[in-house]
Amino acid sequence: MAAKRDYYEILGLQRTATEDEIKKAFRRLARQYHPDVNKEKDAEAQFKEISEAYEILSDGQKRQTYDRFGHAGVNAGAGAGAGFDPFAGSVNISDLFETFFGGATSQTRRGGAQRGNDIRYDLTISFEEAVFGTQKEIEIPRWESCGTCHGSGAQPGTNTQRCTYCQGTGEIRRVQQSIFGQFVNVMVCDRCRGEGRVITTPCERCRGQGRVRNNRRVAVNIPAGVDDGVTVRVQGEGEVSARGGTPGSLFVNLTVKPHPFFKRQGNDLIYDLPCSFTQVTLGDEVEVPTIDNSNTTLKIPAGTQTGRSFRLKGMGVPIVHSQGRGDMHVVVKVVTPTSMTPRQKELLREFADIEKLQDQRGNSIFDKIKDAFNGPGKEFQGN
Repeated sequence: MAAKRDYYEILGLQRTATEDEIKKAFRRLARQYHPDVNKEKDAEAQFKEISEAYEILSDGQKRQTYDRFGHAGVNAGAGAGAGFDPFAGSVNISDLFETFFGGATSQTRRGGAQRGNDIRYDLTISFEEAVFGTQKEIEIPRWESCGTCHGSGAQPGTNTQRCTYCQGTGEIRRVQQSIFGQFVNVMVCDRCRGEGRVITTPCERCRGQGRVRNNRRVAVNIPAGVDDGVTVRVQGEGEVSARGGTPGSLFVNLTVKPHPFFKRQGNDLIYDLPCSFTQVTLGDEVEVPTIDNSNTTLKIPAGTQTGRSFRLKGMGVPIVHSQGRGDMHVVVKVVTPTSMTPRQKELLREFADIEKLQDQRGNSIFDKIKDAFNGPGKEFQGN
């Protein structure tokens, strides 16, 4: 017979490990080697070995004995020749794993009404509604508490009776034998659905379900500053479960329509400003639309290049649940004319000829542009 491995080695721990470290190690390894999860041939044997190590090291007195005398000490305490069975003596394996891995306990299963289902609703709103917020009324089909029996499922004036199948406990316990020994399997009673009581006279309106199907109009508040793809949660406006319980939530998924000329980047707005060649060359003052349905004046300096951006602070999208706003960025886009009068063409050709001349004064190309549009002897009035 092969010698037993060291319990600390099995759990991957040092001998100075704390109780919390022992528990974490067992949780990690039990998840990995539990037979319901791991289908490898030796998974069951490894899981039993891990459970044995945890059973000894998690008990202060057994751990102290093991540290002093090793396997001989703990085996002797169990009786001569006794083998180790981690689930002997009707241990409730379901409760053990619920404690470690976050499942519902038998108390929460018994008599506790379940939470109702959540509802998802897709809503399309305009760009302006997303920026400034709005309130939308939507209609949703859902399960609601029966107004006749008030969610009990029983006809008014009648009483429920104790479930004889589970004796009012709401759960059925079955003792089973496995390779790990004897354990208790706890299941919700399928007669009373875990409530411990049964309805003798069902409600005529809901037929004992405690809920009915209705179309409900719900007001949804859309906060200012939401963006495309954002989900707004309306708590308590979901469905109710059968015979009571906390209602679920309504989740409204937003789709924002695009704007004709504004684009959004986070809380900032982008606006492409079309300008002519003469506007960016000589400079100009232009009216720029804003998302607030008003115009603002923007000064375009002479010599502005296409693609240059001007920031208008605080004229962007409101920040959700905040007093602040993003900025608006005006991007200059030079528009090339597609049709011109003969006089315009003549002037442009004259301008092109001037560009080709050698400027003896060393003027820059920009100076030539100013001279061409202002004429000789005139002073250029730039910004």
